[in-house]
Amino acid sequence: MVYNKQLGEKIKLLREKHEMTIDALSEQAGIAPAMVAKMEEGELVPYLSPLIKLSRALGVRLGTFLDDQENLGPVVTRKTDLSKVERLRGIDTDTHRDRAFYSLALNKTSRHMEPLIVELSPSDASGRKTSSHEGEEFIYVLEGEVEIVYGKEIYTLSSGESIYYDSIVQHDVKTAGSEPAKILAVLHEPA
Repeated sequence: MVYNKQLGEKIKLLREKHEMTIDALSEQAGIAPAMVAKMEEGELVPYLSPLIKLSRALGVRLGTFLDDQENLGPVVTRKTDLSKVERLRGIDTDTHRDRAFYSLALNKTSRHMEPLIVELSPSDASGRKTSSHEGEEFIYVLEGEVEIVYGKEIYTLSSGESIYYDSIVQHDVKTAGSEPAKILAVLHEPA
């Protein structure tokens, strides 16, 4: 897929710019070297967590991996223009959750926030895996109910409710029941 190849080229270019080997990048990001190699070759579309880890290890913002064009002004995304971000894997292989990501600022360069519409399919809570990374997240539930694990707490949110938290704390987001959900998620990463 073209998107996978472009993402892989960006990762490789940034890695080489920092004069890092695949092993050095994988160690710094905490990702298996084989996974980094497959991403660079365009054979693997990563889910969000590895991209966040790579962005931190390479000293770039998450949006660097999603940018298509340079747009220094505002970016308006009409509901008819909303398209799936093919650069993010829809299946979280650790928990078998199906997720679809839609960027709301795909062409905006130099952004420090990553606004996304995320569609969550119902999932099994067994084997649940939390993640953490630098930054902050804001989640607003558009449809359905979601369950957010934040540290040792669990929050259940319904349509029209939101949560704002520090991403450095272990966290996870999934549907709260057997119905799908849709959220607006805004990720902020420090410069």
